[in-house]
Amino acid sequence: MTVYSLTAANTTGCGSDGCACWDRTPRYPSDLTDAEWAVLEPEGRAVMAELVKASGRPMVHDLRAMVDAIGYVVRYGIEWRALPCDFPPHAAVYAFFERWSRRGLPQRLVDRLRGRIRIKLGRAELPTAGSIDSQSVKAADTVGAATRGFDGGKKINGRKRHIAVDCLGLLLAVVVTTAGVQDRDGACPLLALLRERFSTITLVWADGGV
Repeated sequence: MTVYSLTAANTTGCGSDGCACWDRTPRYPSDLTDAEWAVLEPEGRAVMAELVKASGRPMVHDLRAMVDAIGYVVRYGIEWRALPCDFPPHAAVYAFFERWSRRGLPQRLVDRLRGRIRIKLGRAELPTAGSIDSQSVKAADTVGAATRGFDGGKKINGRKRHIAVDCLGLLLAVVVTTAGVQDRDGACPLLALLRERFSTITLVWADGGV
């Protein structure tokens, strides 16, 4: 299985035959800017160190190219095998994504970045208050009936995302249900998840629907 390296020594080339990810130039709207990468890179490499320690496997692909490849899939909703050829091989990108997801590393990365933003803005690293709300979203025709529903108030057939944010609007937790689930019913698992992830939360605002 193809993976990639943390070390700057690999910047001269990729160890995977035919892959030029270390020389890749950002070119798509979904690619990280240099300023965004400057913020994300230290946290991303710290999270990667956890993965390397757990797996014990050396890596050859460029971290930024891997992150940009995942961003491309998320932004444009394509199949993994449809990734443009200037990214690492799609099998390697998917394997990277799957290993990160299985170990909860994306969430840890988000938590690290949120903490940095809060501290920079004069807040404590962990939130003590938040707000919850929901939004119904129309589902594509390919979404099965078992995972979609009808929101009578919004006249939307699809799914509903129940979201908790801190006082800065930074995402804390998400629960996805069918659109037919009432806000008060979706708030229960959302608050349970919020409490599980942030024991520091003591106050939550909600609108009249909850």
